[in-house]
Amino acid sequence: MKKKFPDFLFETAYKGIVCGVDEAGRGPLAGPVVAAAVILNPSDYPLGLNDSKVLNSNKRESLFLDIARTSIFGIGIAEPEEIDRLNILHASLSAMRRAILDLTTLPDVALIDGNKAPILPLKTECIIKGDSLSLSIAAASIIAKVTRDKLMLEAENRFPGYEFEAHKGYPTKLHLQKLSLLGSSPIHRKSFKPVRLNPLR
Repeated sequence: MKKKFPDFLFETAYKGIVCGVDEAGRGPLAGPVVAAAVILNPSDYPLGLNDSKVLNSNKRESLFLDIARTSIFGIGIAEPEEIDRLNILHASLSAMRRAILDLTTLPDVALIDGNKAPILPLKTECIIKGDSLSLSIAAASIIAKVTRDKLMLEAENRFPGYEFEAHKGYPTKLHLQKLSLLGSSPIHRKSFKPVRLNPLR
């Protein structure tokens, strides 16, 4: 029977400190990939943690504050230039590695959402759909998503007209229309086909 909510079963399978790791922003045409690593306190963590994609923005913002208050977390970012240089997979892994190394306490084990893990000086376990199975990964997905959304709100102020606040860089109809009208911006991913077809003007 499929679990409806993430739990601590993956975390409790290990001795020592365990963190969950996830990223946000692999699919967009613009902006960075943001990864987060979270070490939850098993006796004091927010209720309602789940995959960030199934939560509305208000719930994510509220949980972000609760996670920040009760947990240890780190952030890692891969900018568009790095994405273009490495490719989206390797840039995402680099962001994950940075997030883990940004933790004030280095964990013994990192639970990674997905099927590939960055090279790290600690044990890793990859978990497919981990953000819906592990509470630590769910928390990381929320931290990563809220952090990236805030960066894209700032991007709209720096590059007005693209309406980054509405689509966060994802290839929506609105974004593709703006890209066709304005050409690409400095934060667009030049290696992504829709951006290549609409170069910087």
